[in-house]
Amino acid sequence: MSPAPSLDTSPVTRHALSHDASHYLLLPAAVAVPRDEAEVAALLARMVQERRPVTFRSGGTSLSGQAQTSSVLADVRRGFRAVEVLEGGARVRVGPGATLREVNARLAPHGRRLGPDPASETACTIGGIIANNSSGMAAGITENTYRTLESLRCVLPSGTVLDTSHPRADALLREAEPALHAGLDALAARVRADPEAVRVIRERFALKNTMGYGINALLDFDEPAQILAHLVIGSEGTLAFVSSAVFRTVAVPAHTATGLLVLPDLRRATAALPALTEQGFATVELLDARSLEVARALAGAPQEITALDVRGHAALLLEQRADDPAELTERVERAEQLARGLDPAAGFAMTTDPGRRSALWTARKGLYAAVAGARPAGSTALLEDVAVPVPALEATCAGLQELFTRHSYDGAVIFGHAKDGNIHFLLDEHLDRGDRLEAFTEDMVELVLGHGGNLKAEHGTGRVMAPFVERQYGPALHAVMREIKTLVDPGGILNPGVVLTEDPRAHMRDLKPVVEVEEEVDRCVECGYCEPVCPSRDLTLTPRQRIVLRRDLRAAERSGDEGTSRAIREAYPYEGLATCAADGMCQSACPVGINTGDLVRRLRAEEAGPLEGAAWAAAAGSWDTVTRGASLAMGAAGALPRALPAAATGAARALLGADRVPAYTAELPRRGGAVRRAGGRGRASAVTAAVHLPACVHTMFGSGSTGSTGGTAGAGAPGALAVLAERAGVRLAVPDDAASLCCGTPFSSKGMTSAKERMHEHLRRSLRTATQDGALPVVVDAASCTEGVLGALESLHREGVDVEVIDAVNFARRHLLPRLEIRGRVPSVTVHPTCSTTALGATEDLVALAEAAAEEIVVPVAWGCCAYAGDRGMLHPELTASATAAEAAEVAARPTTAYVSANRTCELGMHAATGQEYRHVLELLAEVTA
Repeated sequence: MSPAPSLDTSPVTRHALSHDASHYLLLPAAVAVPRDEAEVAALLARMVQERRPVTFRSGGTSLSGQAQTSSVLADVRRGFRAVEVLEGGARVRVGPGATLREVNARLAPHGRRLGPDPASETACTIGGIIANNSSGMAAGITENTYRTLESLRCVLPSGTVLDTSHPRADALLREAEPALHAGLDALAARVRADPEAVRVIRERFALKNTMGYGINALLDFDEPAQILAHLVIGSEGTLAFVSSAVFRTVAVPAHTATGLLVLPDLRRATAALPALTEQGFATVELLDARSLEVARALAGAPQEITALDVRGHAALLLEQRADDPAELTERVERAEQLARGLDPAAGFAMTTDPGRRSALWTARKGLYAAVAGARPAGSTALLEDVAVPVPALEATCAGLQELFTRHSYDGAVIFGHAKDGNIHFLLDEHLDRGDRLEAFTEDMVELVLGHGGNLKAEHGTGRVMAPFVERQYGPALHAVMREIKTLVDPGGILNPGVVLTEDPRAHMRDLKPVVEVEEEVDRCVECGYCEPVCPSRDLTLTPRQRIVLRRDLRAAERSGDEGTSRAIREAYPYEGLATCAADGMCQSACPVGINTGDLVRRLRAEEAGPLEGAAWAAAAGSWDTVTRGASLAMGAAGALPRALPAAATGAARALLGADRVPAYTAELPRRGGAVRRAGGRGRASAVTAAVHLPACVHTMFGSGSTGSTGGTAGAGAPGALAVLAERAGVRLAVPDDAASLCCGTPFSSKGMTSAKERMHEHLRRSLRTATQDGALPVVVDAASCTEGVLGALESLHREGVDVEVIDAVNFARRHLLPRLEIRGRVPSVTVHPTCSTTALGATEDLVALAEAAAEEIVVPVAWGCCAYAGDRGMLHPELTASATAAEAAEVAARPTTAYVSANRTCELGMHAATGQEYRHVLELLAEVTA
């Protein structure tokens, strides 16, 4: 047997992994990180021997407290990420550590996806999807995990591995676990012989239901192996660890139409559901009046909502899908005809336009962010869900609204998956005043059960509803669930207190305290959506962990826990600050818009000494000299054998510190780039169309061009843009003082706020003059610099001067590509989108330029921020290596003719990761238009 993974008892690891998306908080005594199934079996054997409970955790996005423990926490987020597409996408084998988004991205080329579609799809993992029997907006009870999972491999507490894909799975279970096999067989027979038990089970599972164990398996399957496998689904880690699973996938219709049906009140909205359900809408999402009021204030909210004077209205967000455009048109026409007969409070029309559809979904998906982000200081946003028969939906919603009033939850909202009778409600609560929450919960339980509903439809029983399982099912079926737990886990080591509990007040214990620490991050709801996009997630900390460690540090200081506070303070400079790329990708995923990089930059500024600040201030005043010097230094180092400058920087790093001296690494070019010269670029006879601001990184780091590049060899992106402008008949102008300009990112990333502001002021003056106060747009040829320039010019808008800033990728696609002749496309190209192309919305244009230049393009599914982040990849090469590991493996498995990106330092980072020479996409475009 493999040795069990070590148990990490360090305060930093334990505190970083103690927080999840729920409103509970238990501090694990130790953390294990098993890497494979054998290590899980060894860990379970040790836990059984020591009689220590263990809880498995992956994405940490669950809301009901099911990933919390005060014993041993097993973190499987960093392993078990394998995804294998089978039979052209009809099936897929996945590990529990893979995110739903990653799995669906690999299925997308085949026109398929997984059935479960929870809103947390960017961050939730397959382990949680199985453990919670996830469904979602469109899955209902026909495409949830229980119905679409074909087979699984799981490790039982005894160490036995059950693989239901094996043709002798049931016989093998009988041989390995005879008592368990016989016990499940007898239990199924007993339940089937009890008509009342059968009635209750069928009634409960006719609705969405994640309360207790999935005892419908006792009726749906005959073999104990299949019964056990389907009991494991939705068991929230209390019965077994699922190490791998095979899902049957569902088709993704080619065409979609979306519309918002606004009705006079909630009664009319719920009354319309039978007719809408009969028409087969893929989604029917309910928004109550308060939801509509919140949605009106959302950025990008559709005109259908912003123009509405909300007075008790309710709305249904409807979506139809079809492969055949004619079929979709027919469905839309029927839907619009039906809507007219429902006396809508506003005009109704369905749209296939992606922009309008996105705006409509903003009204639904943005609710959580809007309410949670605006919650009162010191409060927690609680998101709960229930399911009731559709005919009881109106009375249930009305009852909830009455409870909100009775318990003074003034800002509560109701929304949800109306066609399934599945509603969510969101309220703000001060958890240190628990009496109100406890009283509300008791009333809510009575309300939902009184309407024949289920107390949890999607989010899992967890701790929050464990005390109420018996109330929902009755004593007899509750006893059946207890027998299942005893049969499978006789020692009770797997996630005790979750799903089943003897404590009637368990849902009110271990509530998470609210600790306010920093303005930048106090709105964090600890949902974990930021984690999959964070480049340091597998090396040190994620954004959520950076935030919760600051909170736990403050709590430790207040309580006098010197050991914990000292451990966090000692670890944070490297784990929290040095290895944060400050790339802003976390903000792109955060539902409340937090950029943890803002916190990191401020803390870096506080750590910097006066000498460092003075040096950066001096650099801001002589940036031309600095960039020229960097270029000359690159050339001088390149003229030597690589070992010499590498040894020199290694010695300097050892003496002065890794955070002050960059390493001379293999990806660095042999020479720097050209000095940025003022003057015209492109077609001399044309009228100037834009101001071109060449990025200073091209001077410092030269070009990634190799071979023939259409007359731009060695000139990099600035030269390529000039050549493309000439060929397209477009004139550009470079500012007179271009060589001394910078977007300010090198200063802000170091926390050098004063130097950054000095550079920003210089940049604003220069670009006001060059653009004639905004008469011309500014084109920037490095995506991260475009982002920086946008930030620098924000204050001009407040002064009434609007200067348009465009990345060169967007400019080339919109204004140059239509005028260019492609003379010979390269066979294939790999594209690396960047954090900045994501933030700028430029990734689509980046891919479009690559498509114009190559016969085949490859965008790695695992692409993400390379974490080179200016010089961060040279200061901490281990960060870039960790951030790019998955993408590099994908690139190595699929070689192409060319490799492109949209930012010079990202090109260096990907060169370091893959060994391939990445260059700006404009350089490739110049080559194929030569």
